[in-house]
Amino acid sequence: MSSSEPPFPVFDRSKFTSPLKIGSFAVKSRVLQSPLSGVTDLVFRRLVRQYAPDSMLYTEMVHASQVCHAQELSKVMDVDLDEQPISVQLFDCRPHFLAEAAQMAVQEGADTIDVNMGCPVNKITKKGGGSSLLRDPETAEAIVRAVVAAVPVPVTVKTRLGWNDDEINILEFAQRMQEAGAQMITVHGRTRAQGYNGPARWQWIRKVKDHLSIPVIANGDIVSVESAIACLEATGADGVMCSRGTLGYPYLVGEIDHFLKTGQHRPPPTIIERLHCAREHLQGLWDYKGMKGIHQARKHMTWYVKGFSGAAELRDHLCRINSLEEGLKLLDQTIDGNPNQQT
Repeated sequence: MSSSEPPFPVFDRSKFTSPLKIGSFAVKSRVLQSPLSGVTDLVFRRLVRQYAPDSMLYTEMVHASQVCHAQELSKVMDVDLDEQPISVQLFDCRPHFLAEAAQMAVQEGADTIDVNMGCPVNKITKKGGGSSLLRDPETAEAIVRAVVAAVPVPVTVKTRLGWNDDEINILEFAQRMQEAGAQMITVHGRTRAQGYNGPARWQWIRKVKDHLSIPVIANGDIVSVESAIACLEATGADGVMCSRGTLGYPYLVGEIDHFLKTGQHRPPPTIIERLHCAREHLQGLWDYKGMKGIHQARKHMTWYVKGFSGAAELRDHLCRINSLEEGLKLLDQTIDGNPNQQT
């Protein structure tokens, strides 16, 4: 299919060419890059920004009380002013710590503050944060009210459908977050019990959208332009947030945004272009974090390397690299040996 032939002739893009209004803040894109722990650091966000100049990007989630106790900014909160619009995502279960951390984040340059109420990981939920707040809506409401009162920028919430299939309470929960002052809510269409398994239940996001007056962003199973359009049609959401679909593919947010604005597909990157992007990512992690960055790069490199002859062997080597030079050599050898490979 050519880039000039969009596969959705009946899809009405008009809503998605206008800015996304988050309270008093306007974003020129309806496609957002999700916060991802261990992924959406400054280096990754710079790559996403190359292809999505208008989209809202998010930091990795920041533990509010740890920041407040340390009385210094977490490295996770490093924000490059050139990467705006940018949101800092916080998690905790104590309103006063979240309010204080939010103030620090705004001083760092955050355009909005996002409160994580959806993370399903045990080490987060057992301390009362993340998706455990779905079971404690009073505390969740107190958190939003405290953060809204503490900062001059819009406050948003990212959450899930409920704790499990027997406790799907997203409609009541989302209504309380709106009443507490949240200016936007992102709904991952799975319960906490699902984790990342099974299809996202977009029909529930449609119900949330019909229930609220603030913008609702759909999250879950957004892995391509086609899935983003299908999600927007199914949910009626005001935009989509890309998560795991961007692992090893920082082009995704920009590809979806480009289609929504123009009705045309941006040509996908070739394998060689993806390997050059992997190379840039590896170099950036080394420059930013040193050996810690090399260790983190192992997983990133394996996400980039797929879809061509010899990819499995290269992944096996890249997941064991112990130096920048070793990783660059492996990538360069593959680039030089495959000059014409396409995706």
